[in-house]
Amino acid sequence: MYADGDGVTQDYATAEKWFRKAAEQGDPDAQNNLGLMYYRGDVVTQDYATAEKWFRKAAEQGDAEAQFNLGVMYADGDGVTQDYAEAVKWYRKAAEQGLAPAVRRKQP
Repeated sequence: MYADGDGVTQDYATAEKWFRKAAEQGDPDAQNNLGLMYYRGDVVTQDYATAEKWFRKAAEQGDAEAQFNLGVMYADGDGVTQDYAEAVKWYRKAAEQGLAPAVRRKQP
């Protein structure tokens, strides 16, 4: 709600606090959202290594969006060694779950 401003004033700092609490408890949606904040540098300092850590935690739990985002990191070499085979692996996992952008490959 805080990230999108749904019913409250948009506040990325508060969103980050709640995403972190949920992510640390293993919630894959929160892990992916926290990864996106680090990938983009929303409120936090942009940090690809931290983004990759949170994307991977969510991706390994089967979160299609995190799998896609991890694929983007490997395709572009953002914070990881560029590895097209690894990117395809993660894109395929996301696509197999019906995530359309994984087929078209758009930036997160």
